[in-house]
Amino acid sequence: MKKQLTAHSIAIMGLLIALQIVLSRIIAIETPFLKINAGFIPMIILGALFGPFWAGTANVLADFVGMTLFARAPFFWGFSFNAFVEGAIYGFFFYKKEMTLKRAILATTTITLLISLCLTPLWLALMYKVPLFDWAIWGPRLIKTIVGFPIRVGLTYLVGKNIPYQEMTKKSLFKA
Repeated sequence: MKKQLTAHSIAIMGLLIALQIVLSRIIAIETPFLKINAGFIPMIILGALFGPFWAGTANVLADFVGMTLFARAPFFWGFSFNAFVEGAIYGFFFYKKEMTLKRAILATTTITLLISLCLTPLWLALMYKVPLFDWAIWGPRLIKTIVGFPIRVGLTYLVGKNIPYQEMTKKSLFKA
């Protein structure tokens, strides 16, 4: 049976999408080949509250709205695909599950390997017609990964442990 969102859950999702847009588009450091932001924090909450499908869908909506309002590069469908996959990964690891350091490490590792080190370089190479193994793509990305990985794991665990998910979901997010 397919679950439908309630008005309450749509409002929560809308606020998290808005927060994600602000953190990823306005408060961000961005170059053509590298983006550093905290937009993943609302994604963690979306994944924990709504599960893989709705978190992925919300991330695609955030990508479209953010791109429409604050475009810094041409639209490319691959990054919308990344947004869905990243939201789905957070939903898979955190929906109706206890937040543990192990889950934070596994989710961050999966996202880093699949999206940051596989899909994003592929999309950048296709988009900018740069060879896939060009140092312009990999140099900054590898430095960001090495420095950012422990920070992202720590923030994921910290957010996951300190957000009161049970209190937020006392009023059902889905219609039966």
